[in-house]
Amino acid sequence: MSKTERISVGEAIVRFLDNQYVELDGKQTKFVEGFFTIFGHGCVLGVGEALSMTKHGIKVYQGKNEQGMAQVATAFAKQSNRRRIIPCISSIGPGAANMVTAAGTATANNIPLLLFMGDTFATRQPDPVLQQIEHEYDPTITTNDAFKAVTRYFDRITRPEMIMTALINAMRVLLDPARTGAVAIALPQDVQGECYDYPTEFFKKRVHRIVRPTPAPEQLRDVADVIRGAKKPMLIVGGGVKYSEAGEEVAKFCEKFNIPFGETQAGKSAIPSSHPLNLGGVGATGNLAANTIASKADVIIAVGTRFTDFTTASKSLFAKAQVVTINASEFHAGKLEAVKAVGDAKSGIVALGKLLEGYRSAYNGEIAAAKAAWDKEMKRLTSVEIDGKYKPEIDSHTPDAVDAFIKAHGGAMAQTTAIGIIRENIPADAIIVGSSGSLPGDLQRMWTTDCVDSYNMEYGYSCMGYEIAGALGAKMANPDREVYAMVGDGSYLMLHTEMVTAVQEGIKMNVIVFDNASFGCINNLQMEQGIDSLCTELRYRKGNKPIREGKFLNIDFAMNARSYGFVAYTVRNAEELKEAIADSLKQTRPTLIDIKVAPKSMTHGYESWWNVGVTHNPHGEKSAKALENRNKMLEKARKY
Repeated sequence: MSKTERISVGEAIVRFLDNQYVELDGKQTKFVEGFFTIFGHGCVLGVGEALSMTKHGIKVYQGKNEQGMAQVATAFAKQSNRRRIIPCISSIGPGAANMVTAAGTATANNIPLLLFMGDTFATRQPDPVLQQIEHEYDPTITTNDAFKAVTRYFDRITRPEMIMTALINAMRVLLDPARTGAVAIALPQDVQGECYDYPTEFFKKRVHRIVRPTPAPEQLRDVADVIRGAKKPMLIVGGGVKYSEAGEEVAKFCEKFNIPFGETQAGKSAIPSSHPLNLGGVGATGNLAANTIASKADVIIAVGTRFTDFTTASKSLFAKAQVVTINASEFHAGKLEAVKAVGDAKSGIVALGKLLEGYRSAYNGEIAAAKAAWDKEMKRLTSVEIDGKYKPEIDSHTPDAVDAFIKAHGGAMAQTTAIGIIRENIPADAIIVGSSGSLPGDLQRMWTTDCVDSYNMEYGYSCMGYEIAGALGAKMANPDREVYAMVGDGSYLMLHTEMVTAVQEGIKMNVIVFDNASFGCINNLQMEQGIDSLCTELRYRKGNKPIREGKFLNIDFAMNARSYGFVAYTVRNAEELKEAIADSLKQTRPTLIDIKVAPKSMTHGYESWWNVGVTHNPHGEKSAKALENRNKMLEKARKY
């Protein structure tokens, strides 16, 4: 008869998680080293007691916002190439609901995130409890049912023995390269404290082996046949290349067959930017070089990408090309009517290379020419000066918007120039983290790095508020490297409180705020569609007029950061920015650099398109043109 131990559900969870390990290519990693929590009445007495009172090797962190701590955990797992996680637990009701957004972020990006949420009493005594939303037609529904739409696995534990199968299923999903995402386990607050005779072997060390399934030979032959018939193929490096650690193999594949490649947001930094065949970011936020080559390619070789509308420029960029894929997920592999090979990126690209012996693309100078044209544009972007002669390429509601901003803020510099200076002055192996607004477009186009895994961009969900929490998570995953949150003022205002956690834990992270006093990316979208600016600029209201006529607000983000314990700087020109970066590198405390950047000084265009829901009842010449352009692009775009 097997041995058992009578312990609580809370203790069973902690002891199980403390003994989970991951193995890939013979290297073993502890899967759970930390745990994030904001204690409340729905979790402090169950799992909370176990974390506080039992013997375990898990470091417990105090979050400041439930969404924030879960975004930290998401970035940590992403930066760890999905080999390590930080579970999170919240109380019931609003605490749990705050984590729904983070669950969506993780699931959209295929990042493992384990969430525990306090829940109402399984006994329904008392009923209703504090923070419970009552449903007259179904008493089993609680706030936690909202997680079903944004997770890969959801469970609710109403008996203590159920936690065993729930945790085993959680590990199955969290470690599945094709289907990973958020896992949410609802824990009624009474059940958390209940005891059960658990088998002792349930708490033994478990090693979960991540294997590399090679695509079926038949599928690889089909893919090889298509490529052999191509004159000018192009490869797209997706996140699957990064998580499979296949960058070196993909680079060798492209070198051998003279195939240029572009990067998705998730794939960037898997292969050095300086590689002669690396064209950089591709798609709606891609650069001129990658989009020029992609538009003329006859075959697209997509490795580890799920083909978001930004990667395909809403299916318009390589609409006439035949698509072939290598992807761990059959669902993603089959998109765009692709000839697919389902399997691991690393083993798949190596096997495909063997079938293509003797093949060589027909490129002859086009790749170098495209890169040279983009290099010229990069020099222009990184040397833009904001002065009385500056004329934004992107429309503004008022012609004097830049001058008005400068007057309110005492000076400003171009966002693209700032990015160039940052790239030149931070360490070569520094990690940058971003997510939303105009910065993801600028960074996918402009950011270069020869250091693997130095670009942590969340663009599957484009979640405002990920940036600062994400930088903390990335720093926790790589404590020996400098980490920078690249964040707009809009995202900063939405969620930045994990800065306090960084101070509390003595973690040196860096926040760079690009303050243009607006939701600049969405303001651009308004302008392009002929819509008057409304609630996308940070201006004072002027009488009863819409919030677009008043003066710009001037927020001192540096002062805010200092109040938390950060070393902080405010900069308005190139020299001040260089000096701030140099000084920040000497600091042991976390730092923040508040850069005043002029509105409309971001990148734009480069032969790409994004399909948005324009009005079919135009309100002027510009909106009529936008509708006309959309209809024209839809005719060119791939239909399925």
